[in-house]
Amino acid sequence: MKSTTPAPRTTADWQDIDRAHYLHPFTDHAALYRRGTRVITRAAGIYLYDSDGGQLLDGMAGLWCVNLGYGRRELAQAAYEQMLQLPYYNSFFQTAHPPALELARLLGEVTAPQFNRVFFTGSGSEANDTVMRLVRFYWQALGKPERSIIISRHNAYHGSTMAGASLGGMKPMHGQGGLPIPGIVHIRQPYWYGEGGDLSPDEFGLVAARALEEKILELGPDKVAAFIAEPVQGAGGVIIPPRTYWPEIQRIVDRYGILLVVDEVICGFGRTGAWFGSDYYGVRPDLMPIAKGMSSGYLPIGGLMVGDRVAAALLDEDREFHHGFTYSGHPAACAVACTAINILRNERIVEHVRDVAAPRLAQRWAELADHPLVGETRTLGLLGAIELVRDKARRQFFRDPGKVGTLCRDVCFENGLVMRAVRDTMIVSPPLIITPEEIDELAARARRCLDLASDAVRRGDY
Repeated sequence: MKSTTPAPRTTADWQDIDRAHYLHPFTDHAALYRRGTRVITRAAGIYLYDSDGGQLLDGMAGLWCVNLGYGRRELAQAAYEQMLQLPYYNSFFQTAHPPALELARLLGEVTAPQFNRVFFTGSGSEANDTVMRLVRFYWQALGKPERSIIISRHNAYHGSTMAGASLGGMKPMHGQGGLPIPGIVHIRQPYWYGEGGDLSPDEFGLVAARALEEKILELGPDKVAAFIAEPVQGAGGVIIPPRTYWPEIQRIVDRYGILLVVDEVICGFGRTGAWFGSDYYGVRPDLMPIAKGMSSGYLPIGGLMVGDRVAAALLDEDREFHHGFTYSGHPAACAVACTAINILRNERIVEHVRDVAAPRLAQRWAELADHPLVGETRTLGLLGAIELVRDKARRQFFRDPGKVGTLCRDVCFENGLVMRAVRDTMIVSPPLIITPEEIDELAARARRCLDLASDAVRRGDY
């Protein structure tokens, strides 16, 4: 009798299914389907394995999120046990459950003193939609509904929902769907390498920060509700602001009484070597979107930390906040996030980033600056960027932005490294559990890929 067990699917089989059924995020689908999708089948530690058996060092921690690395059984066990006990219930109808309450308590412990409450969401994009709703609710509750404008930055990323993409400052996203929605304006980013000209980083940091004050005065201080920014612009190219930038931003928001929203979706939970990027820079946000590393990416969850100043508007009078999500505070996701936060604490992983991994990455990454294709290297915590340029001495970029970056990204994938391209900036954000030896391996693979990309550039028209 012949076996009826189906044969294992090959990479080509998976790619055919992908072409027939799967639409990917941020993708040119025609180009992808011509080339064929890369199919990842398993992972362990900081490594991924594809359907052909190839190994990749995951220099992006998934999508900035797998901070504890792959294969943490404690996280899987937390989800399993919670699903057996209470797989789902909502937070509507004056109801709560222990995993959400325990996570809310833990978040109050690891965040700054002004944060004692959290509004749970399913993602960072939903957290930033909540920002927009809550900022305007706050000023309405204070009897100042005219304070409705939110200022953000060009090239910022705050998600891809209608509100999140509008708060972000990425022109390709704004070009689709009539974005940004009304009441959101953008100012310059603190990108010294690309926009600093002849100014020193410290000088440019002040110029970039003072663009906020100029915009507030242009719009009218009585019309501005909040300023939103990432501590380090992640998807914008790991843009690390000069040291003068954030102190000046804090001075400006304090002077005009506007809310400060620090988007910690990427920088939170240890990525900078502090629990949050706002801790690293010493700023005092009123609202703090969180996601990604909160569960180490094992289950989808996000949230908005709400400072006492804003929470007072929710608590002082009987006033309903008409906003929420079916999966706000999902029990299994909350259980996994509780376990992830306890691992960060118990294994002192944030301290590992600060004292061991970040200094090693800074050292090894800086060594790549001697490469002929590299104009600048920069790191902060376990965030790193490499600027690919035509002319190092003149800080001159390539004529066709993104072409060389895409080339380098593809070379990386073909040679066992996940390193993302943002235009012609190569970026990394590895798992926080990465060892010094693995950082050495990351840097070695990056150098080899830069060599191969440089050879290709010399042979082509760039």
